[in-house]
Amino acid sequence: MPSKDIVDTAVSAGSFKTLTAALEAAGLVGTLKGKGPFTVFAPTDQAFAKLPAGTVESLLKPANKQKLTAILAYHVVAGNLKADDVIKLSSAKTLNGESVTIKVVGGKVLINGATVVKADIAATNGTIHVIDTVLMPK
Repeated sequence: MPSKDIVDTAVSAGSFKTLTAALEAAGLVGTLKGKGPFTVFAPTDQAFAKLPAGTVESLLKPANKQKLTAILAYHVVAGNLKADDVIKLSSAKTLNGESVTIKVVGGKVLINGATVVKADIAATNGTIHVIDTVLMPK
């Protein structure tokens, strides 16, 4: 059984420093430490590094909190979806109200084109699926 919530699990993994900083800046840490359950498609630090130069720094500014919150909420789905559940879906509605598309191509699971590189990381309040690209809402 997992002993940490989604946020603490991400922090202890060590490859989500940008994500956890963004969650703090957006004021979403409390939400993702909450009861849930949540399914998080979590971009790694490398995924954030693929964004255009200055994007992350700009989003972390207090003036951009609303935009940052919308982007981060686009990575979270209500409910505890394991990989076996995700692959049965063609889309999933995120906490920001928009849906992500889900496809399985060549044995890889794609969320809006981002590849799931590690699935089913269990937390006390949900599941984390690691993705290689930051998802941007429309």
